[in-house]
Amino acid sequence: MVLKERAASVTIVRRFIVASEEPAGMLVLEQDDSAAGHSMVILISDGIIAIRRWLMEWTERVGRRIRLRDLHILLAVAQSGSMGRASAELGISQPVISKTIADLEHVLRVKLLDRSPQGVEPTIYGRALLRCGTDVFDDLRRAVKEVEFLLDPAAGELRIGCTEPLASGFVAFIVDRLSQKYPRATFHISPGDAVALQSRELRQRNVEMAVIPITGLTLEQGTDLEVIFDDRHVIMAGKNSKWARQRNVALGDLIDETWILPPPDSTSGEYIAESFRQAGFRPPQAHVVSFSVPLHLHMLATGRFITSLPRSLLPFAKHLPLKQLTVKSPTLPRPVGVVTLKDRTLSPLAQIFIEHTRTLAKALPG
Repeated sequence: MVLKERAASVTIVRRFIVASEEPAGMLVLEQDDSAAGHSMVILISDGIIAIRRWLMEWTERVGRRIRLRDLHILLAVAQSGSMGRASAELGISQPVISKTIADLEHVLRVKLLDRSPQGVEPTIYGRALLRCGTDVFDDLRRAVKEVEFLLDPAAGELRIGCTEPLASGFVAFIVDRLSQKYPRATFHISPGDAVALQSRELRQRNVEMAVIPITGLTLEQGTDLEVIFDDRHVIMAGKNSKWARQRNVALGDLIDETWILPPPDSTSGEYIAESFRQAGFRPPQAHVVSFSVPLHLHMLATGRFITSLPRSLLPFAKHLPLKQLTVKSPTLPRPVGVVTLKDRTLSPLAQIFIEHTRTLAKALPG
């Protein structure tokens, strides 16, 4: 049934369900606007329309009826792809799991899982709830860690994403210092490409912060950036390389040497190529392509390879057989920053780590 309401000059058309028709000629229409947070009943009798509207309290419909345990069960079912497997993993009977999912669907009034003989898969509504549920558990886990940290300043957990060169130098130095000061703290370091660290690892909350070069990087919405220091790439060789013994090397003489470089389509690869173009040369052709700093160091140790790595690596690599070549050429700035999520409160250990990055950055050679 369609009923028209006229408000000012706008005609609002709504569809109602005929809930019941009373013997006395009264027609009862019911509209459920739960998405808007209210429902409405219209009573029609003898040409007189009476409207009753009341608010449906969120705490009554959802807040008191969805528990963390329910979200945990839904997450386990979605990850395992089967209620049976989730039952075994959680140590809960399958009927309890089925009832929990059914209760969630009843409360939310949407279908959360598609069932098939092959298993279960979240619907679009299920995926939306799971995304929020993941954030809830992440926040809860961090809250517990924060309480532990406050009770014991030497404890805590920090997950950091950074590029391979920063993991091998700048970040490693800070972690070493903090691990001595807070011996019961745990540090998880995830090396990777700057783009992947920001768009995937940080977004999925696998890391609490990303310490990355920001040149060529598009900062995503919902993130905060603090620039820590200005880095630059320099050309390096092994100490036993023929180039290590020469002074004032011409950049053009190195173009056809044996290079190991990061992938050309990465932000690092594009930065290096642009540095050569700015100096008036074509980028060198890499014989070995890799992000791996250990592989770079191994190849440089042969004396045959040269590479381009961040200058910030050198102060922390004095024990390594590395030599920065004295090359007359302009170098492009490559700022390094700490990227975090706007809506994520940093743990105490993360705040301490960032403070140490600021202090250490001031001590780096200009």
